[in-house]
Amino acid sequence: MPEKNISGQNLKSLSKTASELPQSGIRRFFDIASQMANVISLGVGEPDFATPWTVREAAIYSIEKGQTTYTSNLGLIELRREISKLNFKRYGVEYNPDTEILITTGVAQGLDLVARALLDPGDEVIIPEPCFVSYKPCVSLAGGIPVPVETNDTNNFQVSLAELEKKVTPRTKAILIGHPSNPTGAILERETLIEIVNFACKHGLYIISDEIYDRLTFDGDHVMVASLPGAFERTITLNGFSKTYAMTGWRIGYACAPPEILHTMMKIHSYTMLSAPTPGQKAALEAARRGERDAVLMAAEYKRRRSLIVGGLNEIGLTCLNPGGAFYAFPSVRSTGLTSEQFAEQLLYSKQVAVVPGSVFGLGGEGHVRCSYATDSKLLKEALVRIGSFVDELSKVSVQPQSPKQKTDQLV
Repeated sequence: MPEKNISGQNLKSLSKTASELPQSGIRRFFDIASQMANVISLGVGEPDFATPWTVREAAIYSIEKGQTTYTSNLGLIELRREISKLNFKRYGVEYNPDTEILITTGVAQGLDLVARALLDPGDEVIIPEPCFVSYKPCVSLAGGIPVPVETNDTNNFQVSLAELEKKVTPRTKAILIGHPSNPTGAILERETLIEIVNFACKHGLYIISDEIYDRLTFDGDHVMVASLPGAFERTITLNGFSKTYAMTGWRIGYACAPPEILHTMMKIHSYTMLSAPTPGQKAALEAARRGERDAVLMAAEYKRRRSLIVGGLNEIGLTCLNPGGAFYAFPSVRSTGLTSEQFAEQLLYSKQVAVVPGSVFGLGGEGHVRCSYATDSKLLKEALVRIGSFVDELSKVSVQPQSPKQKTDQLV
């Protein structure tokens, strides 16, 4: 029997683009925390609520009835109709459920589809940062080139038109935004969004707008980008059921776009996924039709937790802006003298609290950590006690007087 070539020396190399993708910084800390005892995780952006019972029941009932076959590539028409109704009711934007709405396997797949539908090799996509960790890899995997634009806490992470103009080139194809933002929780102000739309119109760009946290907007009303003048014909809106209805594991998202764009996305979807899982779509249909009460109650609880964690972090001395949406606080840790990576690692190992270093989210993230408050209030209070103890211990170490020997050692 011939020996197997276990070294791989006769194989050609793997995809350079895929091989060079960084591991998710969020998952890295989640994996470490999962192996430790007594950890309070503020790391993964996942609701701590169970999916509402009526939604779960709808999926169970669909399975019991044997509704386990493929749906249309576009998804259940009943679900697309409900999404169309909700978009019009909430934002005054009307999408044709037959040609302008596609049900995806989560927003992540929607982002992958739109990147591949829009981009040719070498096309550039402008991405304001800090941003969700999937944005740049999805652009790269589609052959595109992510072009980051830094935002920071000095102006509440609003992207500057002047900075956008510096980044645009003849190869620029689109701008990709998250609104509200993961990781900062910042909401792009209406004036900023209008500037982005006008910028896109001026340069003939598409706008990819990830609005998965639209229903978790706490101060004022969410502005759907596609509702703004000049935006509809160039905007692809990505959304889903994961955050609003605590349905992360169901993996049901959707994309709304003009027919030509959506049809191209659907063709890719038909070859790579075919259709989102049928029971999950049935569950999403129930959520869209009758899940409003649960969604409102969960959003109200997140808002209460926001006050708790933001107030607590500021009392500790970690300056934290009040996030307008999502369920993340993004405090500055610069006062500790540690990098965001050092702060997150030392906090995890010494106090068993998991946060995510802001550096994994790109430009403007360094000096911050992301803290998810999709966590029970009792755990949030305990986490704040532990973080406060950690920061207090750091401050004592930093001001502790040095012995003559220590000073001499530093000069050697």
